[in-house]
Amino acid sequence: MESEEILNYCLEHLEGTVSVSSWGEKGIFYNPDNRLKRGIYILTIKEKDGENDKGSNLDRDGVYRVNLGVRKQTFINMFSTIPKRPAKGCIVDMDYDFTETDRIIPHPVYAWMGWLCVLNPSNKTFGKLKPLIDEAYEYAKEKYRKKKL
Repeated sequence: MESEEILNYCLEHLEGTVSVSSWGEKGIFYNPDNRLKRGIYILTIKEKDGENDKGSNLDRDGVYRVNLGVRKQTFINMFSTIPKRPAKGCIVDMDYDFTETDRIIPHPVYAWMGWLCVLNPSNKTFGKLKPLIDEAYEYAKEKYRKKKL
């Protein structure tokens, strides 16, 4: 599956979303009527390592990572715990191979915020990711409603 297919899926199926590119990532944000500068994060796709995010070894040819934030209880149900925030430039202390492809795992840096990820998802794994994308979308809408616009 190509990263653009995932971004297009989100834009086509999640009303009120926009695509924003920044910090070397492409992101899908909830931002109906473009009331916010960017919007509320739903999902990002990262295609290269960053200064403080090298845990997935994204500098490999053709490797990208889909990242999304879910509710902390969902994260705990999936991975048993919320890890502590890692030191700058480090990864979370969880027993996962953050370079593994086609498996939904905690985000190597932002798991402490309830973010998960998958590197190069297959169509089958993307099917498993869709309900989590829906949750990230609903969570973003809740956060948006709490903002004073």
